Amino acid sequence: MLVVGVGAENATFGIPGVKEHSCFLKEVADAQRIRKRIMDCCETATFKDQSPEERKRLLHMVVVGGGPTGVEFAGELQDFFENDLKTWMPEIADEFRVTLVEALPSVLPMFSKNLIDYTEQTFKEETIDIRTKTMVKNVTKEYIEAEYVGPDGKKVLEKIPYGLLVWATGNAVRPVVKDLMSQIPAQADARRGLNVNEYLVVKGTENIWAVGDCAVANYASTAQVAAQEGAFLARLFNQMAKAEEIESELKNLSIAQEKASDKDARNQIFANIKDLQKRLRRSNQMNPFEYSHQGSLAYIGSEKAVADISWVTGNIATGGTVTYFFWRSAYLSMCFSTRNRVLVLMDWIKAKTFGRDVSRE
Repeated sequence: MLVVGVGAENATFGIPGVKEHSCFLKEVADAQRIRKRIMDCCETATFKDQSPEERKRLLHMVVVGGGPTGVEFAGELQDFFENDLKTWMPEIADEFRVTLVEALPSVLPMFSKNLIDYTEQTFKEETIDIRTKTMVKNVTKEYIEAEYVGPDGKKVLEKIPYGLLVWATGNAVRPVVKDLMSQIPAQADARRGLNVNEYLVVKGTENIWAVGDCAVANYASTAQVAAQEGAFLARLFNQMAKAEEIESELKNLSIAQEKASDKDARNQIFANIKDLQKRLRRSNQMNPFEYSHQGSLAYIGSEKAVADISWVTGNIATGGTVTYFFWRSAYLSMCFSTRNRVLVLMDWIKAKTFGRDVSRE
């Protein structure tokens, strides 16, 4: 039995230079690289011999992708500057900029219109520049080439210099998943990941399941979907284990019934067999996986968040500081253990009291 849950890697859409010059947001190493790059840019910009154009480039942080990941990172980055970097490096206060680039007409497309407007207004107050309807065509070491439609309706190709480029777009299939797909004939037409059935079994196999971003199950690629798929598989495997145990008991009872010489003993064994058969039928009646959407949350900076929560009477759309505390409580509830919750809470308190760590490593 094999469960594949290796996630996905960032989709570069074949754009030249993305893999070579961008920072991604998938692994712990990515976060460490981003941290080092931010401090490198800020420290280098303070050198006395830097030209104004080079300082401006180094202090321009560009985030590509207007989904929850890109929006949250842009908000956190601006918070880091406002609350910490500005205090330690006041000389960069007037030149540090964050720009969010999104190809679609708006950020957070999965949220309601009023929350999108609220997010864009909050970013405007935080001086985060949002460039929607802008497609990245090429990435170099010092600038990106982005295409947008000008006021006259013509396409314009603009060079946007940057110091840090964070790529937070869609998902692509990891090599290990591609290799597995190539070995399963039924997956020949699969493109976005392993096609699974309603029980998350990889099509074309019997004992292989797939969950999360590496599986194609007609649901959004979110942690909420992956968590529910994982919980479903846990229940499924428990049911399978119970069924195996009952089948083993039935086999032993059948042998005991054949060997029993007393009629009453055989009748008792037969009654036990009937009871176990009923339990076996119940164990085998596992409903297929069905996703239950609990809502969407995103942090947008300045201790504000937006939430689109599913409720009995419909969706509740809310944003602001109160939503931010709700977002944090939801974040804590998703930690795996009490130990992790305490550690995360202590980190928040430490950062709020003493500020974030601004060292390079």
